[in-house]
Amino acid sequence: MTPTTLMSGEDFRGLGAPDLVYVRQIRAADVMDDVATTTTRGLSLEPDAILYALHGADGERLAVMMDRASAFSAALAHALEPVSVH
Repeated sequence: MTPTTLMSGEDFRGLGAPDLVYVRQIRAADVMDDVATTTTRGLSLEPDAILYALHGADGERLAVMMDRASAFSAALAHALEPVSVH
């Protein structure tokens, strides 16, 4: 069955899980493409290094951590409920 309505980010936020965040792997190169070069001075990452990003229900990237455990810990420290995305 094909859905007939597209959901917006606001729709996803309103699904009853405002504290739910998901953790997924992301390549360092993808993060570096999104960050201004003036904010990355002194930071050295291999482009293919795997990092872990926290995303809100609407898909917005909230944070990026060096490892999965740190991503889960950061979510819990901010009273958020982390789940893994494969």
